[in-house]
Amino acid sequence: MKIARWIDGADLGEGFVIDGRVVSFPDGLRVSQVLAQGLTAAQRLHSRVADAPGTPVAHVRLLAPLEPASIRDFVAFEEHVEGVSAGVEGKSHVAPEWYQAPTFYFANPHTVLGPGEAVAPPVTERLDFELELAVIIGGVDGSDGRTLDPASAERHIFGYTIMNDWSARDLQAREMQVRLGPAKGKDFGTSLGPWIVTADELESFHDEDGFLEIRAEVYLNDVLIGHDLVSNAGWPFAEFVAYASRNSRVVPGDVLGSGTVGNGGCLGELWGRNGSLTPRPLATGDVVRMTVEGIGELVGVVGPMVDAPPVHPARSRSRRRTREL
Repeated sequence: MKIARWIDGADLGEGFVIDGRVVSFPDGLRVSQVLAQGLTAAQRLHSRVADAPGTPVAHVRLLAPLEPASIRDFVAFEEHVEGVSAGVEGKSHVAPEWYQAPTFYFANPHTVLGPGEAVAPPVTERLDFELELAVIIGGVDGSDGRTLDPASAERHIFGYTIMNDWSARDLQAREMQVRLGPAKGKDFGTSLGPWIVTADELESFHDEDGFLEIRAEVYLNDVLIGHDLVSNAGWPFAEFVAYASRNSRVVPGDVLGSGTVGNGGCLGELWGRNGSLTPRPLATGDVVRMTVEGIGELVGVVGPMVDAPPVHPARSRSRRRTREL
């Protein structure tokens, strides 16, 4: 099954994509409600509208397939870390801590973009894309999503979508020097789409270790920049979900990005390996097209950079401990 959100004229639609047409959920349900009900309930809903006429996908404008409850973005591909670190540190380096657990940061759920939607980046000299596959969390009867083991976490994977984590690498590099972040280097835009493909549709792509062996590609202005197998991640997706829930909780509508795939999944990796800004950073008007086997295609466009008010540097303070009378 494919689940999408769309605009048809002035109307918002939420439902299934069936044989090239969009069909609204029965009973006026929304994507968030269907995710909460879980995969089995979604299959029953699908059977109720499978023969409905709907509207051709080409006649509507697809939106991001959900409004995320939260976004966690992992850094799970060793090859990506090797390349990016070469650009930041002057040599390829993967910290020993990377191998110990699938580390993530929280991204901004309020700046999510849909297919074909233009990103409005900050002023930056190193604008980049990141090709990722994202897990969408669904509801599971009898589970509140807390501190899951991998087997239990697997049942919380409702489906998958393509994710483009737009990045301003120069801003990100400054922030990471403070041992916190990324923040403004990342939170201006994350593209998701074109739809959610339910987990059962990709079951046949799992290898014997539980990794999804599907091909992911990214094109810049129709030139192939990078491609990889998602199975080259350091952990299978169920272990991402389990780690995210550890001493915490995952809930329906959470998005968990895989992190950037290797072999040119972003420009930053190539800059590190090439020792120069080759290929060039993204510029206004560039078109980034991502395809993932079994999912589809997500296109993003680079809009004009948006200036913002100046940031004042930290003030030097006296560190007095009492007020002057």
